[in-house]
Amino acid sequence: MLTRPVYAPLLIAALAWAGILTQSAAQEGRPPTAVTVVTLQPQQATLTTTLPGRVAASAMAEVRPQVAGIITERLFTEGAPVTEGDALYRIDPASYDAALAQADAAVAQAQAQLDAARKAAARADELQSRNVASTATKDDADAARAGAEANLQAAEAQRTVAQIERDRTTIKARLSGEIGLSETSAGALVTASQATPLAVIRNIDPVYVNVTQSAADLLVWRRDQGAGQVDRFDPTVTLTLADGSIFDQTGSLTAAEPNVDEQTGVVLLRMEFANPDKLLLPGMYVQVEIPTSTLDDVFLVPQQAVSRDQRGQATVMTVDADNVVQSKIVNVVTDRGPSWIVDDGLVAGDRVIVAGLQKVAPGATVTPTEQSSDAEPADAAPTE
Repeated sequence: MLTRPVYAPLLIAALAWAGILTQSAAQEGRPPTAVTVVTLQPQQATLTTTLPGRVAASAMAEVRPQVAGIITERLFTEGAPVTEGDALYRIDPASYDAALAQADAAVAQAQAQLDAARKAAARADELQSRNVASTATKDDADAARAGAEANLQAAEAQRTVAQIERDRTTIKARLSGEIGLSETSAGALVTASQATPLAVIRNIDPVYVNVTQSAADLLVWRRDQGAGQVDRFDPTVTLTLADGSIFDQTGSLTAAEPNVDEQTGVVLLRMEFANPDKLLLPGMYVQVEIPTSTLDDVFLVPQQAVSRDQRGQATVMTVDADNVVQSKIVNVVTDRGPSWIVDDGLVAGDRVIVAGLQKVAPGATVTPTEQSSDAEPADAAPTE
C-alpha cells in the first residue's frame, strides 16, 4: 500500500506563500493610478426656472367695414406686411357719392340763404340809423341772419359726415404688421361693424410670450426682489423653441397679471422678445428660462463627478495635497447645464476627480492631471 509523502503539504504551502509574495511585490512596484481632476473655486450662480408659454402678437387689429356696401376690390396680398394707412378693400361708392353731392347742395343752399340774410340785416341797420326802420325790424333781420348761419353750420356738418362715409368706402389698415387671410372677396356684401372681420393684422415684431408661474414660486421671487437679490443678476430671459433650439434673441419680463387663477393657482407673466426675422408666430409653443435668485460662494461640479451612496447622499472623490483620494458628501442645489450647483461639502481649491473614478477608492494614491479648459467633458470619455 502506497502512502502520500509527508512533505507534500509543506511544499504546497511554500509555493503558495511564494506566489503571494511575488504578487505583493508586483503591486508595490505598480505606479499610482492616473486620474483627471478639476480644481474648483467658489463663484456666484444664478438659479433659473423653465416655464412653458405661448407666443402672442404685441398688437392686433381686426379689419371691419364701417359702412355697408358691396366689396369691389381687394388691394393687399394675403400674409404680406402692411403699413398703417394702406388701402385694403374698396366698397362700391356710388350711393355715398350721391349722398355727398346732396350734402354739397345743401351747403350751397344754406350759404345762399346766409348771404341774403346778411344783406337784409345790413339794410335794416342802415334804415334804423336814419330812423326809417323800427327796432323790431332790425331785430327780425338779425335773428334771420343768425338762423341762416346756424343752418349753414348744420349743412356743413352733414357734408362732413357724408365725406367721412365716402372716405370709408376705402377700408384702410389701422395697424402696421402682418395681415392674414382675407375672409371675404369681391362681390360680397358687408355691413358696418359686422361680427366677422374681413382680415386680421398682427404686429409680430416684437412679440409677447405669455407664461404661467405658480403663486408659491412667485412669492419666493418677489421676496428675493425685496431683499435685493434680483438686482444682482441680468434679468433677461431666454427662449427655447419647439424643436429644442435656442432663440437668438433674449427677452425681458414686462408685466405680471395682478391676479391668481382660482382654479389652477398660477399667475400669468408676460415677456417681450424682438422678432426681426419673424421666426416667432402667434400661438407657437415655447419654453422660457427665467432667472429667479442668485447664490454666492457655490461650486459648479461636473455632473460626471457626482455619485450617490447607499443612503442616497451625493458624494464626490477629491485628491488632497498628498495625492490621496478622499470621499466627500456634498449638498446639490440644482443642475446648471452639464454641472451641479453645490453649496456645501467643498472648499476652495478642492480637486474633484472627473475621469478614472472606476479605478480608485478612498485612501488610494493617484497621479492627478488637471482637465484642460478646451477638453471635451469627461463624461464623454470611454468608460474604464
